[in-house]
Amino acid sequence: MLSALRLRRWVCPNCLRRETPVRQRRWISSSPRLAIRNTRKSSFISLNLKPSSDSDIATRDVFDHPEIYTGVNRSVKNPGLFANKYLTRPEGFIEFANVSLKKARAIVERVLAASTLEQYRVIVQDLDRLSDILCRVLDMSDFVRVTHPDRKTQQMASAAWDMVYMYMNELNTMTGLNDQLGKAMDNPDVTATWSEEERMVAEVLKQDFAKSAVNLPKESRDRFVTLSSEISRVGSDFVQDMVPEKRYVALPSSMLRGMDPVEARSLTRRDMVYLPTLSGAAAGALRSVVDPDARKALFYAARTASDRSVAQLETMTKLRGELARLSGFESYGHLALRDRMMAGSPEAATQFLRALAENNALKVEAETAALLQQKILDHPEATKLDPWDKDFYAEAVRRSMRGTAQRYDDHLSSFFSLGTVMQGISRIFTRLYGVKLVPREPWEGETWHPDVRRFDVISDTDGHIAVLYCDLFYRPDKSPNPAHFTLRCSREISEEELAEAADLVDRDEGPYFPSPELAATDGMSFSKKGRVVKQLPTVALVCDFPQTSSGPALLSFYQVETLFHEMGHAVHSMLARTSFQNVSGTRCATDLAELPSTLMEYFASDPTVLSLFARHYETDEPLPYELLAEKLRQSRRFEASDTENQIILAMLDQEVHSQKALEPGFDSTKIYHILQRQYGRMPPDPAGTKWQGFFGHLSGYGSTYYSYLFDRVLAQRVWHVVFSAGRDNGALQRENGERLKQGLLKWGGGRDPWHCMADVLRDDRLANGGEKAMALVGSWGTSNRV
Repeated sequence: MLSALRLRRWVCPNCLRRETPVRQRRWISSSPRLAIRNTRKSSFISLNLKPSSDSDIATRDVFDHPEIYTGVNRSVKNPGLFANKYLTRPEGFIEFANVSLKKARAIVERVLAASTLEQYRVIVQDLDRLSDILCRVLDMSDFVRVTHPDRKTQQMASAAWDMVYMYMNELNTMTGLNDQLGKAMDNPDVTATWSEEERMVAEVLKQDFAKSAVNLPKESRDRFVTLSSEISRVGSDFVQDMVPEKRYVALPSSMLRGMDPVEARSLTRRDMVYLPTLSGAAAGALRSVVDPDARKALFYAARTASDRSVAQLETMTKLRGELARLSGFESYGHLALRDRMMAGSPEAATQFLRALAENNALKVEAETAALLQQKILDHPEATKLDPWDKDFYAEAVRRSMRGTAQRYDDHLSSFFSLGTVMQGISRIFTRLYGVKLVPREPWEGETWHPDVRRFDVISDTDGHIAVLYCDLFYRPDKSPNPAHFTLRCSREISEEELAEAADLVDRDEGPYFPSPELAATDGMSFSKKGRVVKQLPTVALVCDFPQTSSGPALLSFYQVETLFHEMGHAVHSMLARTSFQNVSGTRCATDLAELPSTLMEYFASDPTVLSLFARHYETDEPLPYELLAEKLRQSRRFEASDTENQIILAMLDQEVHSQKALEPGFDSTKIYHILQRQYGRMPPDPAGTKWQGFFGHLSGYGSTYYSYLFDRVLAQRVWHVVFSAGRDNGALQRENGERLKQGLLKWGGGRDPWHCMADVLRDDRLANGGEKAMALVGSWGTSNRV
């Protein structure tokens, strides 16, 4: 029914490392000294204090000096998890689900009964509220069942999720809501009263109904449900069961010179070394083993999926093709890219990828030439690079680049304590957007673990605008994947809702709500400006950083980038405080959602930005930037080749979800090899390999894998055009931050994303989108390195 009801958890794939530019300049030290030992106990911002300058110090100290963190505020009796009054105990999830379903059914009845002009004018508001009511349960329950340490709470959250999901499936079979929305959209006397945001929500809802096949005859709808179930099952099997054709590669130890001898001995049986094909040991051997025949054997094995894995992949794409045809689409790509995608069509996505490949080609040729030159040093007679040479000679080139920075690599983390990085992020947000993170003691029962820190997000113009929970330390009982969760979106609460909620105030039964505003928001945070009441976005960030008992958690630079990336998602959720939850925050075009997070990674490596916070946790010495710059130059030495690989994978995603999936003789292996030879400059995979059978993202990203490349290009363009690539303090100027905020971030999905990008970049060529605009974006490339 409503794709706005689908769960939105932004987990960024580890296989796509977003790169950032390096610019070297004189360090500017503007951070206050960190060693303020004698004031730490008063630096934490308690709930009864207004935000002050102390919040900057407290943002660091709640992570780096947990001894000053008192844990919880016991002045208020358990207000419930996330301050949701229904969630004071595990069984509260069931009560919350039942109350929400009762509200949802009342809205459905009202929408179906709508007949007057005024009733049709508010139909988008009603459907958005319906979506919000269900999402409140689904999003919180989904988060809790994968993150909360208590088993019973997990079970109750799962049960609540199931209850609401079953109701959502009921709505999927109802044509009445779609019919009523269509009547409203077809009436100019109705649409004339709608805002631009309201029109966007109506279009989103209409597309969601169309993708659910509610307009099809019953027999076709039943087939649609069956196909959807089959796709889910086969896709899950494909991801979980993918295996190589050969599970092990057995080689004599004499062929493995260069491999870690300790690791080799651990894998040795009767003078043969047995390397699991897809293991870290095998991947490491491709980088270190001198014998090319050994590397060739390892390469072939690692690039050849089993026939079963390939068959599952092709079955999945064929089923998707059939589903698309049933729904009236030419291909699954056309179905997938119609909904909330800037590309809009497979043809436009392909134009982007081809233009990007052309932009990237010369860089790859230069990198290939450098690898061949390195090979010639070992083999003067060599005239070409073999596929199994790339990793080995890339590692050799990087070794030749390593200087003093290599000796101090571990030392870098001393400048990135978790607290100072969070402090730095808050300072960046303050400089750019006028918002800061203010740590607050949570109420007892508000959080799910003692490690969780709560922050109120405070704007210098709008006051309290969001709530952020940070669960950043490793625990064995939670997912290791860094993730941004939207627990609740922004939405304006109507006066009618407040009038309904007034009946819940001061009741003897059920949760206690002292005001209609709290009753309407389940007890969670809200803002009130004049007569406008909005529920505040509530966001959770989850990471798996190591925690020690002897000092602050020290982050690698990769972990710093990860935290910046996830905070990019969070700031999008915080600033896009729309009136409709369907378009709030990251609920925007899917191929735009990674732009704010990818852009934040550019800030993570800018020297002026780093001068705000990157200081040694003991000595207060500023980070010697050249150490980081050299590390980045090494890691990015062959990024064009890595980009080429991602381009080809994105092209493969388009091809297997095209009309070809339903043609006789559909062969994903042949398609992949043709793409490598047509668009690649690196040595292609040899005949007999079938790597696409390992490409699990084809299941989750069907026809949208290009999105991360697309957002990498847009992010680098914004970084250079809006923030001047950090030159002349451009990364920290308020006017630049406001340009991004006013042009893009504040809109969420409530405005045409092409119009947003045209405004931010001041480039009218983008305004109308389409194939030409997609090709233009591709021609910009993914990086402008120095």
